[in-house]
Amino acid sequence: MVLATEMIGNLKFNEQGLIPAIAQDYYDGTVLMMAWMNAESIQKTLATGEVHYWSRSRSQLWHKGATSAHIQKVKELFYDCDGDTILIKIEQVGGIACHTGVRSCFFNYVEILPHKL
Repeated sequence: MVLATEMIGNLKFNEQGLIPAIAQDYYDGTVLMMAWMNAESIQKTLATGEVHYWSRSRSQLWHKGATSAHIQKVKELFYDCDGDTILIKIEQVGGIACHTGVRSCFFNYVEILPHKL
């Protein structure tokens, strides 16, 4: 276990100072979305208990749910063995994580055909 104050120093950010963050439903394990975080958004998330991301399109900090009221409450936070991806287990207030108005951003199903031997 790592203290929150030590976490940022263990992460590997990309050239833009960003790291991918996966939001997963704490209660049922559904992967809800992927977004980007920087050191500031991580610090804000840890300080408030609500997820903040970095908006690449707007080049600004983004408090998830600030305008939609679909905030994400942090339950657990992990980073992977390489320190280059964050996993945030969250309580999704209002049940909607995707900007399209659905629960999960991962709704595009791809049918995998059986491989021929």
